[in-house]
Amino acid sequence: MVREEGADGELHQHRCLGGLVVGSYCHDVLFRDGVPVGETLGGAAAFVSNVLDGLTPSPPLYVAKVGADFAYAAPHLPLLAAPSAPTTLFHAHFPPASAVGRYHGDRVLRRLRTCDPIYASDLPDDARFDFGLAVGVAGEILPETLARMIDLCRVVLVDAQGMIRSFDPIDGTVGLLPLRSSGFFHLLPRIGFLKASAEEAPFVDVEEARKWCCVIVTHGKDGCRVYWKDGELRVSPFLAEEVDPTGAGDGFLGGFVAGLIWGLAVSDAALLGNFFGSLTVTQIGVPKFDQRMLQHVKEELKRRANECDGSCRSSISLDFQKSAMHEAFRESLTEVAKLTCTSNPTCLPTDHYK
Repeated sequence: MVREEGADGELHQHRCLGGLVVGSYCHDVLFRDGVPVGETLGGAAAFVSNVLDGLTPSPPLYVAKVGADFAYAAPHLPLLAAPSAPTTLFHAHFPPASAVGRYHGDRVLRRLRTCDPIYASDLPDDARFDFGLAVGVAGEILPETLARMIDLCRVVLVDAQGMIRSFDPIDGTVGLLPLRSSGFFHLLPRIGFLKASAEEAPFVDVEEARKWCCVIVTHGKDGCRVYWKDGELRVSPFLAEEVDPTGAGDGFLGGFVAGLIWGLAVSDAALLGNFFGSLTVTQIGVPKFDQRMLQHVKEELKRRANECDGSCRSSISLDFQKSAMHEAFRESLTEVAKLTCTSNPTCLPTDHYK
């Protein structure tokens, strides 16, 4: 329990929990050359939980919202929206398989139906959290909801797509708008980490955002770059044969946050993010990870935490320098990935992903 003074001057007790993840589940329909090829559970929360639940000491609290038409057994029970509100529906249109190869740039994404937003009042008011993860995909996280998350959590990590996506009023095509005009810009100084794809980065204005928080830009097959006020570094990728790029950034965030929770330096946590981003794209929809692989990664994280001899912080690290064990950690992840590849021949655990 934690105690803090409220606006009334009284001391109030709150449950102290590990993490809070906010972002709704969706219905995703995938099209290849105009032909439907898959219908899956979607939404960043589904992809993130697929990693976090297997690697963290205890699963975070998830706050997601769906309509009465929700068709999947979600990993965590969502909130039910108003009776008239549907579950958010996305159609993702890809070119013919022979034309694939440029990561997200080939995809046309459309939001055809949208659920109610997640309101600040939907978040728990009797708890405080070590970390918060805001992973909106359809405009479901409002500025006031993110502000409330920041109040509840010691550090908050945000996926930029939840801030800067726009939706065509006619056909729902997803576009991007500048972060400065999104209604979220004023919250940057209170955010710990902001993740953006290479396509989103120009709309974020990395040079401005890095003055206020750590910015991580994912570059698909080229790994990611980490920017902070006084420096930047590149974190190398892992190889995988892309089947469906949906959720790659969410897989990255799940691995990145798990690494931070176990006390890894930011560069090592980003390497773990690249690892799970690469594994995510090898399957359609939310991937089914080999449980042996997840257990081996978790044991490796435990071992590295034990080797710190007290030097690792109990809270999320803000150490931006590449650690001495970075390359050894990379090699161990490459070996662990082979457990996944025995059951998934499209996975090639070497040094970058598409």
